[in-house]
Amino acid sequence: MKAVGPFHKLIVIALAVALLLPACASTDSAPDCKSAEVFCVGMLTDVGKVKDQGLNQFTWDAILQAEKELGVHGEYIETTNWKDYDKNIATFGEAGYDLIITVGYNLGDATVKAAGLYPNSMFIGEDQQQNGSKAGPANLVFLSYPEDEAGFLAGALAGQMSSTRKVGGVCSTDLVPMTWRYCEGFKAGATYVDPKLEVSLAFHNDVNNNLAFNDTEWGAARASAMIKKGADVIFGAGGLTGNGAVTAAAQMGIYTIAADSDQYDNLPDARKMLLTSVIKLVTQNVYDLIKLAFKDKFPVGNYIGGIAYAPYHDLKGAIPAKVKERMKQIAQGLADGSIKTNVSAVKP
Repeated sequence: MKAVGPFHKLIVIALAVALLLPACASTDSAPDCKSAEVFCVGMLTDVGKVKDQGLNQFTWDAILQAEKELGVHGEYIETTNWKDYDKNIATFGEAGYDLIITVGYNLGDATVKAAGLYPNSMFIGEDQQQNGSKAGPANLVFLSYPEDEAGFLAGALAGQMSSTRKVGGVCSTDLVPMTWRYCEGFKAGATYVDPKLEVSLAFHNDVNNNLAFNDTEWGAARASAMIKKGADVIFGAGGLTGNGAVTAAAQMGIYTIAADSDQYDNLPDARKMLLTSVIKLVTQNVYDLIKLAFKDKFPVGNYIGGIAYAPYHDLKGAIPAKVKERMKQIAQGLADGSIKTNVSAVKP
C-alpha cells in the first residue's frame, strides 16, 4: 500500500468534514465529540432534505433549540441514497457523537444495527418502532406517534364540516405504517361523527417510498379526482404529496386539513381554505429527549410522542361553536382512552 503524504491526508480530512453540514454559521470548526467537555448531536435524514416542511425540519429545529438552551453541538447529514445509511450513521459514530438521531421509518434496521456497533452513543430512531416484543439495544429509543389519533381528529372535523357527506384523504403510501395510520384514522374519525359519511382514500403505492412522499402532482391529481366526485373536504398527509393535495383542493375552493405540522405558514396558497392541521409535536418531543440524554437520563424502548391540532386561523369564524366544542371533547376522549380509533398498528 502506498504511503499517504501530507497533501493527500488533507484531502481525506476535507472529504470527511464535508459530509457534515455545520449546525450554525458561528461554528468555525467541528469540536472533538469524543471529549467529555462537549455534547454532540448528529442527525441523519432518510433520502431527503432537512428543509422538507416535515419531520427532518422539525427535528433539526429541536437540535437548534438544544444548541441555544443546552449548549450542545449539532450537525446533520442529508442522505442521497439509501445504500449510504450505514456509512452516514458511522460518520457520527466514529466521531464519537453522544446522540445520533435517524429520521424516518426506512432507517429502522440501520439504526438498530448502528446502536449495537456504537454502544457509547445514544440513538433516537424517529418514526421507528420496536420490533414486536423483542427488546432493542439499551442505548436506543424509538420515537413514534399515534398517527391514527391525529387522522381521527382530521376525520372528525371533516365529517362535521362536509355538506355533501363526502370527504377524501390523500396519504402517500400505505406501505409505511405511519401514513397508513393517518388515512385509516381519518376514515375512522369521519365515520365516528357520521356513520353514513362516504370516505375516499388514496395511497401512492406504485412508486418507491422517496417519490411517494414527494409527488405533489400526484397528490394534487388525487384530490382533484375526489372533488369531482363530490368530496368537499380533503385531508392530505405524507410529506409533500399530502401538501400537494391540500394546496390543489384549496385552490379549487374546497376545505382542507393538512398534517405533521401547522402548514398555515408553509402553504400560503392553501390558507384561505385550510381548516386546521393535525400535528406531531416533533420539535418538543425531540428536544425533550435530547435534554434527557444531555442529563444522562435517557429512556429505553418505545417513546410515544404527542399530537394536537393547529389553530383554525382564517377559518375560525366559519367553524360553528358546536363543532369546536365537539372537537375538544373528541381530543380529550382520545387522550384519556375513552375514544378508540380501532386502527391497527400496521396494514393488515
